[in-house]
Amino acid sequence: MTSQVSSPAGQADGTVVGEQRKPAGTKDVRRLDRVIIRFAGDSGDGMQLTGDRFTSETASFGNDLSTLPNFPAEIRAPAGTLPGVSSFQLHFADHDILTPGDAPNVLVAMNPAALKANVGDLPRGAEIIVNTDEFTKRAMQKVGYAASPLEDGSLDGYNVHPVPLTTLTVEALKDFDLTRKEAERSKNMFALGLLSWMYHRPTEGTETFLRTKFAKKPDIAAANIAAFRAGWNFGETTEDFAVSYEVAPAVKAFPVGTYRNISGNLALAYGLIAASRQADLPLFLGSYPITPASDILHELSKHKNFGVRTFQAEDEIAGIGAALGAAFGGSLAVTTTSGPGIALKSETIGLAVSLELPLLIVDIQRGGPSTGLPTKTEQADLLQAMYGRNGEAPVPVVAPRTPADCFDAALEAARIALTYRTPVFLLSDGYLANGSEPWRIPELDELPDLTVQFAQGPNHTLDDGTEVFWPYKRDPQTLARPWAVPGTPGLEHRIGGIEKQEGTGNISYDPANHDFMVRTRQAKVDGIVVPDVEVDDPDGASTLVLGWGSTYGPITAAVRRLRAAGESIAQAHLRHVNPFPRNLGAVLGRYEKVVIPEMNLGQLATLIRAKYLVDAHSYNQVNGMPFKAEQLAAALKEAIDG
Repeated sequence: MTSQVSSPAGQADGTVVGEQRKPAGTKDVRRLDRVIIRFAGDSGDGMQLTGDRFTSETASFGNDLSTLPNFPAEIRAPAGTLPGVSSFQLHFADHDILTPGDAPNVLVAMNPAALKANVGDLPRGAEIIVNTDEFTKRAMQKVGYAASPLEDGSLDGYNVHPVPLTTLTVEALKDFDLTRKEAERSKNMFALGLLSWMYHRPTEGTETFLRTKFAKKPDIAAANIAAFRAGWNFGETTEDFAVSYEVAPAVKAFPVGTYRNISGNLALAYGLIAASRQADLPLFLGSYPITPASDILHELSKHKNFGVRTFQAEDEIAGIGAALGAAFGGSLAVTTTSGPGIALKSETIGLAVSLELPLLIVDIQRGGPSTGLPTKTEQADLLQAMYGRNGEAPVPVVAPRTPADCFDAALEAARIALTYRTPVFLLSDGYLANGSEPWRIPELDELPDLTVQFAQGPNHTLDDGTEVFWPYKRDPQTLARPWAVPGTPGLEHRIGGIEKQEGTGNISYDPANHDFMVRTRQAKVDGIVVPDVEVDDPDGASTLVLGWGSTYGPITAAVRRLRAAGESIAQAHLRHVNPFPRNLGAVLGRYEKVVIPEMNLGQLATLIRAKYLVDAHSYNQVNGMPFKAEQLAAALKEAIDG
C-alpha cells in the first residue's frame, strides 16, 4: 500500500490519551494517539495474515507503525498447545514510533493456548477479545487450565469481551456451499472485520486483496469477504462494544514523499535490485532456503524482468559457490542464509577473500547454536562474521537498523563490495526481516551511482616493453584489483584458493609475498571509507549508549523515555561494524560510561574493548525476542546512577 504524506518530520513517542465524542450513531468514539494490538492463535488460524492485512490498511491510512510477527518454533506443533501459538503484534500511532510496543492494549485470543501464552504481557485494564467457542474443557486442560479463566475471576483486572467467533462466522456463511470446517477457517477474517470497525481502519484494500488472493476460487473469496463484513457489522451492532477508537494519521512524523509499508526482507530484496540497476550489472542470487532468510529468495525470483537470476541450490555450499562463480563472471552476486548456513559457507567466503571478488553475504540472524531457534531473533553471528574463517580473512560488515533501513544497507553493502572488490557481510536478523514499518520510496536521483568499470586490456608493462594484464595490480586508492570478465581477449588469469603472487596472480609459496598479501587484504578493508558515527547528545551527557543493528528502535525509545524524565544520556548507533567509523575512538573517549545493549552475550562489547581499550558495559538478552523499551530504560537509568 502506498500513501502520500506532506509534512515536516517528527515528534517523540507519546502515551495513550483520549477524549470521547458522539458520532452520528449511538456509540462513542474515543481518540487515541497510539495503540498496540496483538492477534494470537494456532499457527493454522491465520494470525500472520490477519495482522498483515490490519498493518497494510493502517499504513494506507497514514499512521506510523511497527510490527512484531512471532512464529512457532515448531513447523506444525499440535493444535491448541502453547508451542503452537502464533502471534502478530502491531503498534500504530499518530506520531513517530520506533518499536512494536512493550505491552499490548488489546489481545485477540483465538483459543485458550493463545490466552495463556500472552496474558502475562498485558497491562491491567487491557482489552481481551476471546473466542469463547474454543474454550472447551479439553482445550483448557491441554494448556493447564483447571477451570475456565473466563469464569474463575483471574481476568477481573482486564476488560474482557467474550465473542463466539467461530459460531458467528459459521452463521454468517450459512448461505455459502461450504462445510462447517471450511466456514470456520474464515474466523480470522471475522476477527479482522471486528478490529477494523473498532479502530476505524479502511476496508477496501482487504476486500481487494481477498479477491486477488482467491481469484481462482471466487466462492472462497466471497466467503472471506462476507466473514470480514460480518465482523465489522458485529462491532457496529453488538452492545458489548460501546466504544470505537480513532488514531489519526501521523502527518507530522514523515518527510514529504510517497510511502508504503515494507518488511525488512522485502526492503532488502528491493535494495539488491536497486543496487544491480545502479551498477548496471545483472543480479545473481545463489541460495538455499533457510528461516528467516527464505523470503528474499522468494521475492527476487519474481523479478526476472530486472535482470535477476535466482538459483535455489541443493545445499548452502552450492549456493555460495554458484554466487562466487557469478561474481567471477561479472554479476552482482549475492547469497542469503542464516547462522547455520554461514558455518557451511565459511570456506567459500575465504575463497572470495583470496580471489578478491565482490560478493554479498546476507545473514538474517536467528537464535543458535546449530539449528537453535529458527523463528526467533538474535544478534549472535557478529563474531562469526568477523572471524569465522581460517587464516587472516577480513570481511567488511554492514548492519541495518530498521526494516526500511534494510534497503539502504543493501545499497551500502553493494557499494563497498563493488568499489573494494571484496565479499561483504550484511547482518540483518529475524526481528528486522519479519517486522515492518512505513518506507519512503526514494527518487531515482537519490540512489548512489554504483557503476563499475571492468578491465578492458593490459594494465602493466614489463621491463622488455611487453604489455600484459596483471590481475592483482591494485588501485592505489582502494587497493582493489581489476575485475576482468571471462572471455575478454588477453585478460586470461588464474583463479583458485592457493596464495597469489602480488601483481601477476601466479601461485606463490614465498613467505614474504604471503605476509605482504595478508597485510594488503587487511589494509584494503581497514581503508574502506565509511561515514563517521553520529552522536545524539543534546545535553552533554556523561553516559553513552552504543548499539548496532536492530537494537536501534528499542534503544532510541528507551533514550526518549529517559530524556522525558529529565535524564541526560547520549546515543550512537553503528551501521558499519567492520571497519568501524574513523571517529568512533574519539567519540568513546568523551564519555565516562559506555553501555552496549545486544541480543547476544556481548559480542560488539568484546570488539570495542579489544580495539579501543574502553571499559564498555554490556547489557545482554538472548531469549529470542527484541528488547522492550521500558526494560532498556530501566537498565540505562541504573547505568547513569551507578
